[in-house]
Formats: sequence, C-alpha cells, structure tokens
Amino acid sequence: MPKHRTIGQAALTKSQKISMAGVAVLGAAALAVSVVPGNATETSQAAADISAAPVAFTVNKDVQATVAKQHVAAAKDADDAAAKQAKAEADAKAKADAKAKAEADAKAKKEREAKEAASRAAARKPVYANNLDGWIRQALDIMKKEGIPGTYNGIYKNVMRESSGNPNAINNWDINAQNGVPSIGLLQIIKPTFDAYHVDGTEHNQYNPVSNLVAASNYAADRYGSIDNVNSAY
Repeated sequence: MPKHRTIGQAALTKSQKISMAGVAVLGAAALAVSVVPGNATETSQAAADISAAPVAFTVNKDVQATVAKQHVAAAKDADDAAAKQAKAEADAKAKADAKAKAEADAKAKKEREAKEAASRAAARKPVYANNLDGWIRQALDIMKKEGIPGTYNGIYKNVMRESSGNPNAINNWDINAQNGVPSIGLLQIIKPTFDAYHVDGTEHNQYNPVSNLVAASNYAADRYGSIDNVNSAY
C-alpha cells in the first residue's frame, strides 16, 4: 500500500537533504564569525582587567607600607613622649632629692655650728675654785655683766673684816640679831637687804658665797658708790 504524503509537502530527495545540511553548516559558520567580534571585545576587556590587576596589587602594597610607616612613626612618638615623661619625672625626683639633701646639710651644719659654739662657750667659761679667791672672781664676773662696780681688793678687804672668809659666819649679838635679822655670810648682810639687792641668776641664799658677795656689793654700790668705798661696818 503506498505511503501517504502530506498535501503541499513534497518529499526531499537525498541530494536536497545534503544541500540543506551544507547550508546549515555554512550558516553556523557565519553565525560563529558574526559572534567573534563581540567575544573578542570581552576577551580584550578581560585581558585588560588581568593586566590591571598587578597595578591594583602594587597600590595596596604601597598603602600597606604607608600605614606601616605611620604605625612606626606613632610608636616612635609614643616612645619619645614616654621618654620625655620619664626624664621629667627623673629630673623632678633629682631636684627634690637635691633640695632634701641641701636642707639636711643645712640642718646638720646648723646643729654642728651650734655644738661648736656651745663647745667654744664651754671652753671659754671659766672654772672657779671653790674657795674665797674663786668666789670673789665669780662674783666680779657677774657684777661686770650687771654693771655693778667693785674690785677684787675692795671685796677682799671687806670680807676679811666682816667674816674672815667664812661663808657660814653669823652675828648673833648685834642690834640686827636682837631684831631677829642677824647678819650672815661673807659680807654679813641681813635678810631684808639681801632680798632687796639679790641679783637674778644667783642662788637666793644668804649663805651662798657668790650670792652673798654680789648682793652685798650691789647694796654697797647703791649706798656708797662701790664696795671699794666701804672701810667699816656698813
């Protein structure tokens, strides 16, 4: 039974099929050729991007180097600031130590000078014998400071007349004794007179030889001008 054919569609011969295949091949080739320029542009752009990549990498390394330098500079500045602060603190401490040392040296010097002055004063301070000669000499030194006139001989002659040099001598028979105020000591001075003419810095005791001499000489200076002017009972 013969095969049916579609109306209006003629069967292709083998030669026609080969011809159509050739046309298809040529069309594909043409299409490929027509696409090449577009692909070439993209390829060129990709190549340009690739060639530009090293430049971008180089820029990044430069930035990194700059940042690294900035970090180094900042660290150096911090170290410099710390060093300056440490130096300032060290200078302040050294200054404080120097001031403290100067004050300590000044204090030590002052104390040393005070001790030396005391030592010199002690060396200059006379040592008086515990006898009539020593008592008179000590009394004269005190009288000189107090502005009380009198000489060694003036005191000595009156002492020998009044008590013979005995600091414990006491008169129990004269009018003063009868009145209850006996004359006492080296220059035989009564208590009211001793109290009135006692010199500060000496012992307040009639029997004390130096106190007795100074008070009696003070009284004699007030009444007679000086103990030197006294030649009898006074």
